[in-house]
Amino acid sequence: MARYTGPVCRLCRRERMKLYLKGPKCDTSKCPIERRPYPPGQHGRGRLRETEYLLQLREKQKARRIYGVLERQFRTMYQEAARQQGITGENLLRLLETRLDNVVYRATFASSRNQARQFVRHGHVNVNGKRVTIPSYHLRKGDVVSVRSKSREMIVLRHNLDTISRAVPHWLEFDATDFKITVREMPIREQIDIPVREQLIVELYSK
Repeated sequence: MARYTGPVCRLCRRERMKLYLKGPKCDTSKCPIERRPYPPGQHGRGRLRETEYLLQLREKQKARRIYGVLERQFRTMYQEAARQQGITGENLLRLLETRLDNVVYRATFASSRNQARQFVRHGHVNVNGKRVTIPSYHLRKGDVVSVRSKSREMIVLRHNLDTISRAVPHWLEFDATDFKITVREMPIREQIDIPVREQLIVELYSK
């Protein structure tokens, strides 16, 4: 499985905003962007000429990094979103939101999307009663995601459920007693809270 293995706080600094890639650390004073709110590198503090292409590129990179998707995979998802009916940008965000690792994160089973991806890869998650180990697995309306019975006693999972106060979006139905979450409906743009201007991504790929 290809994935980014470098320092994730560097990605937040590059986008000049918190992407919440490190879970609880992002809410503390130890977050590097609190001390160095400028891009990394020797030219990070220099003046930057904000062209139209740069704005489009930064929005695309921001969306990729929030969801932990590499470039080729992101482009494939964009092509799939363009083939679907409706607004391409909203279709793209819907495809990203309905990934299995993102739903595990939204259900507060994991403190970050990276941790959610690890839970899925290690076989701790079932979809409709069957184990799925593919983080990019796309969920549909009515699918039920649950934690395997042997994995429910993990200390990290219990800790996340007890301490994380992140709200579960309305398009998901969360049952903390049975460790499961149901996809009630496909999310619409108003229910997706990531700070991304998807129209700029569409403009970038449409060139």
